[in-house]
Amino acid sequence: MTKAVETLILGAGAAGMMCAAHAGADTLVIDHARAPGEKIRISGGGRCNFTNLYAAPENFLSQNPHFCKSALRRYTQWDFIDLMARHGIAWHEKTLGQLFCDDKATQIVAMLVDEMTRAGARLWLGTSLVDLSHDGTRFHATLDREGTRQTITARNLVLATGGKSIPKMGATGFAYDIARQFGHALTETRPALVPMTFSDAPFAPLSGVALPARVGHDTTHFDEAVLFTHRGLSGPAILQISSYWHEGEAITLDLDPTDALFDALRAQRQTQGRRNLTTELARHLPAKLVDHLTPLLGLSGNLADQSDARLSEIVTALRHWSLKPTGSEGYRTAEVTLGGVDTDGLSSKTMMSNHLPGLYVIGEAVDVTGWLGGYNFQWAWSSGWAAGTAITQSRS
Repeated sequence: MTKAVETLILGAGAAGMMCAAHAGADTLVIDHARAPGEKIRISGGGRCNFTNLYAAPENFLSQNPHFCKSALRRYTQWDFIDLMARHGIAWHEKTLGQLFCDDKATQIVAMLVDEMTRAGARLWLGTSLVDLSHDGTRFHATLDREGTRQTITARNLVLATGGKSIPKMGATGFAYDIARQFGHALTETRPALVPMTFSDAPFAPLSGVALPARVGHDTTHFDEAVLFTHRGLSGPAILQISSYWHEGEAITLDLDPTDALFDALRAQRQTQGRRNLTTELARHLPAKLVDHLTPLLGLSGNLADQSDARLSEIVTALRHWSLKPTGSEGYRTAEVTLGGVDTDGLSSKTMMSNHLPGLYVIGEAVDVTGWLGGYNFQWAWSSGWAAGTAITQSRS
């Protein structure tokens, strides 16, 4: 059986559903999963960090840092917040502008499905793409829908299947393969927003210890929590810096990001000078971490025995702790994929291919990667909106 549609969208995730809600009638969205928006459902501990109050182009990485500007500025976080309000979905801000649902993330999935339905889009779940071609005018897709083969022809094809992150949910490089098939180049892809690992597991005794810190790499740094794990380092600051780090490079931990430790220790020396240096240091840092650092920094003696120069030396070491991870947890735990379809081959306004009219690439499949904290969902909303709106306008 052959069926003709105006637009075929591959992927019922955040970007795909957003695109379908704006692409106009006669749109078909397919996904191999049994439910739409699974990444939305599990994100943010089931409450979905759906955007960020401070989302702006500078919060995104790409070989072309200007590419994301058009979509982000035309469909902003405020536009998505308005959409949430129209559906009566309550939300709250946590830290650093991160917005979460008050209730469950499934409210956002239901909202997007409702928006798609209102727009006249259809959703086929449990459906896989078997073969795809283009005859110069239309795309021809052979689908396997619950064991039945069907052929779909479409004037527009939207790649919204995401990247390689979280393969247990079925993530693959599928969008990259199709993009290559139609002549698009890819930038290097690697796991991003991912915990870092060390081959000798030096922090296993500290597993579970967390503290606020500044984590830096080159000229970039993030002030958020760091978590020590059996395999290495995690926590928001580590996930953030992982997008900038490559194997073989070092990162720097500043355990005194507020620059208050030196003065605090000097003050304690006046009143608690007879107490052990490590005991007094543990008033500012986790005790287990102080124990770990004691042999590394040669910490010994009472606080009164430490000169200003020695205290300065200790604090300087704590503020410039250089570590060289051997790897990361990989795509298994990475929140997103860095890199993807090269933006040189796409229109920043419409997300359409520059050399194959009717082919669109959106969301995580594109070489645009946001920071931790709702930025990647905002890119999904903005890029999906841009492509869907362009498709509707191309009909007139």
